[in-house]
Amino acid sequence: MPAAPPPRHPVTVVGVGADGWAGLTDPARAALRAADVLIGGPRQLDLLPPADAPDGCPGERVPWPSPLRPAVPALLAAHRDRRIAVPASGDPMHFGIGRALVEELGPEGVRVLPHPSSISLACARLGWPVEDTEVVTLVGRPLSSLTAALHPGRRALVLSAGADTPARVAALLRERGFGPTRMRVLEQLGGPGERPVGGPDGTPAVGWDEPPGDPLNVVALECRREPAAPGPRLGLVPGLPDDAYEHDGQLTKRYVRAVTLAALAPAPGELLWDVGGGAGSVAVEWLRAHPACRAVTVERDPERAARIARNAENLGVPRLRVVTGTAPAALSELPTPDAIFVGGGLTAPGLLDTCWEALPPGGRLVVNTVTLESEALLAERLRRHGGELIRLQLGRARPVGGFTGWRQAMPVTQWSVTRPAAPRPAAPRPAAPRPAGPRPAGAGPTASEPVAPGPTGTSAPDASSAAPPAPSVAPGTSRPGTPPAPPASDGGPDTPGGPRP
Repeated sequence: MPAAPPPRHPVTVVGVGADGWAGLTDPARAALRAADVLIGGPRQLDLLPPADAPDGCPGERVPWPSPLRPAVPALLAAHRDRRIAVPASGDPMHFGIGRALVEELGPEGVRVLPHPSSISLACARLGWPVEDTEVVTLVGRPLSSLTAALHPGRRALVLSAGADTPARVAALLRERGFGPTRMRVLEQLGGPGERPVGGPDGTPAVGWDEPPGDPLNVVALECRREPAAPGPRLGLVPGLPDDAYEHDGQLTKRYVRAVTLAALAPAPGELLWDVGGGAGSVAVEWLRAHPACRAVTVERDPERAARIARNAENLGVPRLRVVTGTAPAALSELPTPDAIFVGGGLTAPGLLDTCWEALPPGGRLVVNTVTLESEALLAERLRRHGGELIRLQLGRARPVGGFTGWRQAMPVTQWSVTRPAAPRPAAPRPAAPRPAGPRPAGAGPTASEPVAPGPTGTSAPDASSAAPPAPSVAPGTSRPGTPPAPPASDGGPDTPGGPRP
């Protein structure tokens, strides 16, 4: 929903390429000339002709402040009664200002006139299909964000944050075992100063020594991994090797983690609470499922919390938010989750109730434990809320003398449940007893009355019918038509030492 009322006139966002005014269409030029105020970055504003030029733009020029995003609402509100045009880089809806403006004003309050993006221009120069090319932006984002896109044989385009980005990318590739990756840098795409760097076939990252060039550049990567690269291979599906993580033993192990992520079922844009983060492995792999996934991990130990942040950065998801605190108190200020994983501190008073109440309808809760005490809590929650309770048992083949045998890990009990849209229906109440009193002779039982089996398995006659009186019953035996009592040695449900229901 838009966060601000729309201005009197729709805000026109005009994509401008490196070729500036000469590369704009007539409608784009007309929109910029008709604006009362032009809001943009210094580079885009400088590409427009001055107000006193024959074909100039007379509007007031207002540069975006820094940081940009928090300033957008106030800046738009200050010019609500004027015609606003925003010159932007390339395609404003592709990692551009268009998104922020639509979030503030809604689609009806924004008119977008795009220019070919640097991604389209780069793929055109390289002969790469756009749909098969990974795109990573480092504008305002950590360099480690690139790590999750590194896979052997894949092509990627990196939107640079400045002139030093190519050298920083090359250093990251060498560090992550992708030194053979071929690199090319495309500067000033579409403009008169367009220049490729790195040769027609690219330069391996391990040998990249080009000096910083133009800050407006895109880095093209053809990913190749060293055959003997250090560290494990990182795939796309959940269940990364345990040694991919820095940990002190508090880690949801690889195969249990894969089952846990399957139960959590991450989807684009969804938010996970990882309660009792440990090494942060579940939150990290939730984020690796899709670039739009979000996660918050809560860990009470500061040393482990710092370790979680390092794991997130090393595995390409530095956007993981780490909260150092004790649950459930640390959960009170968090945004509403789509899914919650509880991997530690299960017996903390009020934790499961807090997590359950935080979930919206359709939200998922997954809880893992290895102790009998916590397992009893999960069994009680299963009776209360439903869901699924499973036990995971994993064995590994290990040497036993001169032979090989199985060594079992501790079994893990997992409860998973989806919160329903309506409260879970209560168990059916037993039928009310039939009022005492005579009934007509020969009348059968009503539809609500159970029919007890007779001595031979037939229906028992009604007690008020003209039937012979019931025979006397010896102590320790049952009346005909009633189930036999359990033997005294078995113990009934209410007998001390007997089985519980």
